[in-house]
Amino acid sequence: GIVSAEKALIALTRNDYEPDICFWGVEKAAYFDPDLMKHPAADFIVEILSKSTEERDRGVKYQDYAAHGVREYWLIDPYEDRVEQYLLLPESPTRYTLRNKYAKSDRIESEVVTGFDIPVVAIFDTDHCMVTLQELLAKKP
Repeated sequence: GIVSAEKALIALTRNDYEPDICFWGVEKAAYFDPDLMKHPAADFIVEILSKSTEERDRGVKYQDYAAHGVREYWLIDPYEDRVEQYLLLPESPTRYTLRNKYAKSDRIESEVVTGFDIPVVAIFDTDHCMVTLQELLAKKP
């Protein structure tokens, strides 16, 4: 698949967004052209909350991402050092279910990105981030 940070414009029915991090699986990414300006809904999106964006990230974006089939949505709260993981489940394919709220001492595993399993502390601490990145790269086929 393809990962993008910040400047990937995702065009949805009601609004267009530039998520902090997004991932499209192989099936969607196969149709991407190098000059693509507007992207379809991603399979996995991460938004980092701030005082100016939290209401939108938890409100209209949350609703739009679910309605357009973004299968996994993480909200990273840098003030509380936690991550909320939301999933679209087969019984509710257009409405998110909170899987869990993770603290720095936990590990989080993506349901959509195979092999993406990290300690939450790596999101908030530079040293842990570098170690985790090296571990992920070592696992890459």
